[in-house]
Amino acid sequence: MKKTIKKFTIFSLLIGLFSFTAPDQEKNYSLTIKVENLRNSKGVVKYALYNRDGSIPDEKYERYFRKGIAKISNDRSTLTFNNLPTGKYAVSILHDENENGKIDKKFLVPMPNEGVGISNYESIGLFNRPNFSKASFQVDSSITIDVKIIYM
Repeated sequence: MKKTIKKFTIFSLLIGLFSFTAPDQEKNYSLTIKVENLRNSKGVVKYALYNRDGSIPDEKYERYFRKGIAKISNDRSTLTFNNLPTGKYAVSILHDENENGKIDKKFLVPMPNEGVGISNYESIGLFNRPNFSKASFQVDSSITIDVKIIYM
């Protein structure tokens, strides 16, 4: 009887050891965002990355997932976000010409004075307001996207 219990215990331990699997490592990817045709090379480009519905528009940069700033060279700018888990994301950019960190508005008109851009948008207006659903795209590999800069 002792031999049977001992064999059963050893067998149970072996099954436990072989059935143990390490947790799946979540894959992480990079997202490179390129913007071209800036109207000049003054200032910087501010990039904001969003990962949930209702997060954009985000004029005061309060609901972003990650953000970054990149220099401008030859009227172009590029930034890469690394270590992103698989998911849906959207990007907004600001050509912050005076480097004050906010979207400056035209005098007496609630329109941006500096260039802005949203992923998947060619234009922005009263009938084409940004939202996460339209701006979002899937990240399940390392990718590069282009975001169009819009001057109003």
